Amino acid sequence: MKKLFFINLFFLCFSANAQVDSFYLLKPSRVFDGETMHNNWVVLVKGNKIEEAGEMNFKLPANTRIIEINATLLPGLIEGHSHLFLHPYNEVSWNDQVLKESRAERTARAVTHAEATLMAGFTTMRDLGTEGAMYDDAGLKTAIEKNVFPGPRLIVATRAIVAKGTYGPNYKNADVDLPQGAAEVSGMEDMANEVYTQIRKGADVVKLYADYGWGDDGETMPTFSIEQIALAVSIAHSSGRIVAAHSTTKEGMRRAIMGGVNTIEHGNNGDDEIFKLMKEKGIALCPTLAAYEAIQQYRGWKKGIDPDPPSIVAKRKSFQSALKNGVTICMGGDVGVFPHGENVREMELMVEYGMKPLDVLRSATSVNADVFGYGSKIGRIKKGLFADIIMAEGDPSTNISSLRKIVFVMKNGKIYKEL
Repeated sequence: MKKLFFINLFFLCFSANAQVDSFYLLKPSRVFDGETMHNNWVVLVKGNKIEEAGEMNFKLPANTRIIEINATLLPGLIEGHSHLFLHPYNEVSWNDQVLKESRAERTARAVTHAEATLMAGFTTMRDLGTEGAMYDDAGLKTAIEKNVFPGPRLIVATRAIVAKGTYGPNYKNADVDLPQGAAEVSGMEDMANEVYTQIRKGADVVKLYADYGWGDDGETMPTFSIEQIALAVSIAHSSGRIVAAHSTTKEGMRRAIMGGVNTIEHGNNGDDEIFKLMKEKGIALCPTLAAYEAIQQYRGWKKGIDPDPPSIVAKRKSFQSALKNGVTICMGGDVGVFPHGENVREMELMVEYGMKPLDVLRSATSVNADVFGYGSKIGRIKKGLFADIIMAEGDPSTNISSLRKIVFVMKNGKIYKEL
């Protein structure tokens, strides 16, 4: 562990010193540019940008450092659904993380989670709610940008928005008012004020909960009207921000779609009718397969031994319906429910559930970048984009698990990992 720390520290110091007017020529076995796999490609990096990408038909600048690795080069992966301030629920329950862990502890954990994510090859992550840690994700984003500690580029949602009385923690004791894991609103005015507040506090994306388990028996039911969702969307879109909607019910999804959100998170009970509507409206799905499998495993399910629980059967069915109906699929696993740095689990399950490996690579790079509004900056190996570049052993377009063996990580032109 100490040796690894000092190796990482060396490369951090080296890359920090080499940032100004530095040139790197990267010569891998193959290059996935965010859309297509290429042979005989090289990538030239100048400072923090990609200077050239393609076959070697350009002159090398003086003092270019050449890095040749028998590996696949890709754009830095983009985690589409994460919670930096959470850690696996089989370690500490969600309620106890929100209520019993101090914000200092949760921030310290988040720092280690961010570094683990970067070293796993995810150079950007969309963090969809601090779950009780207020606006601390905006502070983490700033600290990473200032090079206080290594981590991915962050796209943050701050607190997320829920209908009053629907979220948690909730111990069914009317005498106790507990701190909540998200910002509560009731009515149109509250909704507008909260969206404006979260943007002012640093939110890059607005997240709201279109349904939650607030029925009489804990059944998941819709929380907001179409009009309330549309108001949040209107304000967010006016600022150039997109809206992500947590939704697991068909009616919650329908309301979110008609309200104009940009992404549906989870989508557990979507069917052909709903996914056709999503396709028509150009709304993407972030399926979070890995989180739901992890939760069932925490409850005792032994995958491959026990029969699939009904929730997993439904999840697989909804994902395959989305694929069949041509819905844009984002890559996002709801990491935090399972360990940070294990983000590739989601990509492996996307393949297992029926998606082609090359399409999964697109989802984790160019598709996520475009859907989240960052396609002109990241997500592709293309001249002028930020030099967020990774390399993996083997060929992930034929074996997605190759992404578990990341041998090179560059973010913003700085090398953070080189084996």
